[in-house]
Amino acid sequence: MSAVPSGPETNEFAMFRVLVTDNLSKAGLRILQEAPGIEVDDRGGQKLSADQLREALSQADGVIVRSGYKLTSEILKDQKRLKAIVRAGVGVDNIDLPAATREGIVVMNTPAGNTTSTAEHTIAMMLALSRNIAPACAALKAGKWDRKSFTGTQLAGKTLAVIGLGRIGLAVARRAVGLEMKVLGFDPFLSAERAAQEGVELHRDLDEILRKCDFLTVHTPLTSETEGLINADRIAQMKKGVRIINCARGGIVDEQALAEALASGHVAGAALDVFTEEPPPADSPLVKSPQVLVTPHLGASTDEAQELVAVEAAEILTGFLLRNEVRHAVNMAPISAAEMGEMQIYLDLGLRLGLLLSQLNKGGVKGARLVFRGDAATKKTRLIASAFAAGLLSSALSENVNIVNAELLAHERGIEITESLSTEVGDFSTLVAATVLTDQGELTAAGTIFGKQFLRLVRLDQFQLDAYLDGLLLLYRHIDRPGVIGYIGTIFGKHQVNIAHMALGRLKNEPGGESIAVLNLDNAPSPEALAEVSRNDAVQGVQLVRLPPAGAPLPWLVCR
Repeated sequence: MSAVPSGPETNEFAMFRVLVTDNLSKAGLRILQEAPGIEVDDRGGQKLSADQLREALSQADGVIVRSGYKLTSEILKDQKRLKAIVRAGVGVDNIDLPAATREGIVVMNTPAGNTTSTAEHTIAMMLALSRNIAPACAALKAGKWDRKSFTGTQLAGKTLAVIGLGRIGLAVARRAVGLEMKVLGFDPFLSAERAAQEGVELHRDLDEILRKCDFLTVHTPLTSETEGLINADRIAQMKKGVRIINCARGGIVDEQALAEALASGHVAGAALDVFTEEPPPADSPLVKSPQVLVTPHLGASTDEAQELVAVEAAEILTGFLLRNEVRHAVNMAPISAAEMGEMQIYLDLGLRLGLLLSQLNKGGVKGARLVFRGDAATKKTRLIASAFAAGLLSSALSENVNIVNAELLAHERGIEITESLSTEVGDFSTLVAATVLTDQGELTAAGTIFGKQFLRLVRLDQFQLDAYLDGLLLLYRHIDRPGVIGYIGTIFGKHQVNIAHMALGRLKNEPGGESIAVLNLDNAPSPEALAEVSRNDAVQGVQLVRLPPAGAPLPWLVCR
């Protein structure tokens, strides 16, 4: 694992380069340009080819994208320098998330910036649809005064089904309640108490809610689970005369099924701001239908939303590059700058345990168990587990392994990592124990934190000890009898190898049994020195382990 490159040297203060692929508001660009240690490569307004985009990304530490480009697996492959993608908007369907994760690139979005604008556009579309605003306007501009043809329906007293009660879905629900609509909501993660606070009647059965609504609006991300969520079968369950609004993502509503339901008269109308293909084909039946109100993906197209999204994207990326902050991540656990300050020592502990066991292991890895006790159990253990997995896999893979992709790479190799937590304090106020299941048995190592910065190895297999968990370690398995420790000291003295620290663990707290000594060395012994040490008949095994020096930065954090 290599540290993040320091960036171009054209400016002595420039350490990280940020690529901006699409037009970004001046307020967002200003944040990037004024941030110390950031150089901006602004390509907004240009149309980059796939090769040009790939080349620009290869020179960037982070990138801000909108919807103008698709970051495919081909474009993201082997992007060694790129560490973060920020989508200036909510939807990340133009970013290949599995590919980004595999490359160890964290992907973040800006969910708050366009919430109000998209919610308002949804309500505007629903109002315009219910009152036939667009066709009535067109008719009057064409010189026709026709009131009868454009009789609409009021929203007050009608039932609105909101599918997806995230930020935007809840914002739509609040406004619909203000319009005196009955609001039903479907969301598998929102609590009934939270929904009730917003005046929403929460349902866990999607099909049940569909049968009850007069209007339907969708506000979910586009995923493999939500693509075609509103399909022909579900539309058939709805009331005759239902109206459907989609200002979220094209593809959530099956366009062909919707077109057929409109043609049959089962659906009275639809309002669409998004399409499966954008722009949609000129001969699209939905675009041509007089029953359909369409806009060209304008949900976030307000001056306020454009500025808020740009500012949020710039703040998220500068926070990541300058403070190791991970906000609104969609492919890893988010972590604030304050949390990262507390978590770094735990991530370092997890990494070093993984590196240690990786080097001790001589067989294939089947799985791993992590136990968190005391203070460690109160932290974001998933991140610590990812750090451990990065260390465990680092010596076995040529790929760049980091905290973003380690879990995925382990899973692909059939290595399942389980966790157990206990806040009870034992011999140590905090403890992380890792057991690796291999073809040849189990290996266990446990570590703790002394003070706020000192890492200690306190268990190795069945041996209890107290060793420094950094630098060059020599593991010296032997029978505990007089003269053995002196023997290794004499040999290393002869070969000019300095022992900085030594810890001894005995299987039984008495002489004569199996023991292990962990020696922290200032310099590496020669093969001749190791061979000479191994000749003693009390010695059962000698192995060198290389760990980062004390205080070394985590290799996959961007550090100034």
